[in-house]
Amino acid sequence: MSPVVIFAIFSFLLGAAVGSFLNVCIYRLPAGESIVSPPSRCPACGARIRPWHNIPILGWLILRGKCRDCGAPISPRYPLVELLNGLLTLALFLKFGPSLTFLVLFVFCSALVAITFIDLDHQIIPDVISLPGIVVGFACSFVLPWLGWKSSLIGIVAGGGSLLLVAWLYELFTKKEGMGGGDIKLLAMMGAFLGWRSVPFIIFASSLIGSVIGVTLMLIQKKDGKLAIPFGPFLAAGAVLYIFYGKAIITWYLTLGAR
Repeated sequence: MSPVVIFAIFSFLLGAAVGSFLNVCIYRLPAGESIVSPPSRCPACGARIRPWHNIPILGWLILRGKCRDCGAPISPRYPLVELLNGLLTLALFLKFGPSLTFLVLFVFCSALVAITFIDLDHQIIPDVISLPGIVVGFACSFVLPWLGWKSSLIGIVAGGGSLLLVAWLYELFTKKEGMGGGDIKLLAMMGAFLGWRSVPFIIFASSLIGSVIGVTLMLIQKKDGKLAIPFGPFLAAGAVLYIFYGKAIITWYLTLGAR
């Protein structure tokens, strides 16, 4: 087996294992609970989960989606998060190889996975993730030659400032709050990790994705435009899209405009 295949398998397993920890964060952070103690337990009966049942993805399959002690159903979201983070980590490895860039973006994308599911469940983006994320992203800019601290710093200001301006204008004209502070801090974190050039792309891509999904959901649920949809997952999707295809899409768009 070639070293590349071994590293690829390892990257998937690493991502899935971290995905298991992300499940803990997704469940406990909004509740204000510790993510370290107590060990993993059944949400229904509180029974401690055995180590062999805590194996990412396989553990849920072995248990057939039910607690071994009380038989309560275990949400399929748990293996979904583990699988998603595993595949995302594998994709990052295939694109960037065993490099510092891979490690930094692995941490960044894992944080986005946790933020996405927390925002979907509770419509909040925990400061305990986004604020340290801004600091970590800026610190990483000093060791990533393709980023640079100036681009990261401008990205923080541009990311947070642009959404802050949008939120202020929306509230000014509608007298209603349309965007939470969590989204503002999240985009600032994205600017810190990806640089200022990513900010316009992420705003455009997330708005486009959000509009398509929002309109579709309103048509399905027959809402009148008052459907509340968290924006964090769309920002996360825009950031991931930028990581893998941003430069190609921007080049294509500029070429299209020059015709």
